[in-house]
Amino acid sequence: MQNRILSIGEQFPAFKKQAVVSIEKGKEFYEIASEDLFNSGKWTVMFWWPKDFTFVCPTEIAEFDKHFGDFSDRDASLIGASTDSEFVHLAWRKDHDDLRNLRLPMLADTSKSLAEELGILDANEKVAYRATFIIDPQGIVRWVSVYDLNVGRNVNEVIRVLDALQTDELCPCNWQKGESTLTV
Repeated sequence: MQNRILSIGEQFPAFKKQAVVSIEKGKEFYEIASEDLFNSGKWTVMFWWPKDFTFVCPTEIAEFDKHFGDFSDRDASLIGASTDSEFVHLAWRKDHDDLRNLRLPMLADTSKSLAEELGILDANEKVAYRATFIIDPQGIVRWVSVYDLNVGRNVNEVIRVLDALQTDELCPCNWQKGESTLTV
């Protein structure tokens, strides 16, 4: 039986996990803890993919990293995650041209506990769905998007939603940063 997917308005679970942050020897790994993220005053965008060494996943990871500066400009920490180990993440980064120079950390949820708490662990495969969470500086989930295992997501839409959430105003359909918001 699958857990319910964590939803809007709920507190993001506490976690402490290893992440791959570099392929430079001796600087590969870093521990990321939720308390550090949610005490930083920044927003957090955490996106999940099913498996390393697959086909759709690196296209998404590379696209998110291409927009790393866009997330930083919006005062948002960007974190990628899967249920693979930090050692598999490191091997994949070293092996894949598009992943070698990533600026975003690759979180390793080897126990699958965080994916399970988020409700995004596929019951059959025991891998994470393609899920994206936008979390505000207080650790509250403000947006969730979950895709089928075979379908890649749109990074520009994640940025658009982050922009809209950060206005703290009413944003109409297809609203883009710089456009007028709605007044009541």
